[in-house]
Amino acid sequence: MLEIDFKEIITVSMVLFAVIDIVGSIPIIVNLRAKVGHIESEKASIVAGAIMIVFLFVGEGLLNLIGIDVHSFAVAGSFVLFFLALEMILGIRIYRDEEPGSASIVPLAFPLIAGAGTMTTLLSLRSQFHTINIITAIVLNIILVYIVLKSSKKIENLLGENGLGVVRKTFGVILLAIAVKLFAANVKGLFV
Repeated sequence: MLEIDFKEIITVSMVLFAVIDIVGSIPIIVNLRAKVGHIESEKASIVAGAIMIVFLFVGEGLLNLIGIDVHSFAVAGSFVLFFLALEMILGIRIYRDEEPGSASIVPLAFPLIAGAGTMTTLLSLRSQFHTINIITAIVLNIILVYIVLKSSKKIENLLGENGLGVVRKTFGVILLAIAVKLFAANVKGLFV
């Protein structure tokens, strides 16, 4: 019943890492810290992980309640990933949130870590991967998010502005390829 597959865990972890883009968010995190002082890394990480896991289970039921199948949601999710990838690669902002007022759970856990792109991605991944592998990937990403939040200043100093840009663009290209694969795998399901 539990089909733990390390290849799936690595694939899903890479997808979530690219979508969450916590390394690319370091400038936002640093800006928040400068405005409000302390960042609640533990709370933000735990709440973001809880939001993702709950949505992984409740999201599909919610879709069924409003009459949308997983294939349609996955195709829609592939478009969201496509535009997120374009933002990362081209350095443009298609969607812009209002500037958060404090570095509490609200701007960090949601929408910065567990935002709309992450939610869409989770349901899209559920149509292709085993749930236990997705949960494992979520936990691994939350651990990484916590580490990055705790040491964001050191990472910023280490990579520099150019290094952060290279990381962001690299994961943007990976995310773009994943969006194309997700679209191709689910578009057939729309016509069955």
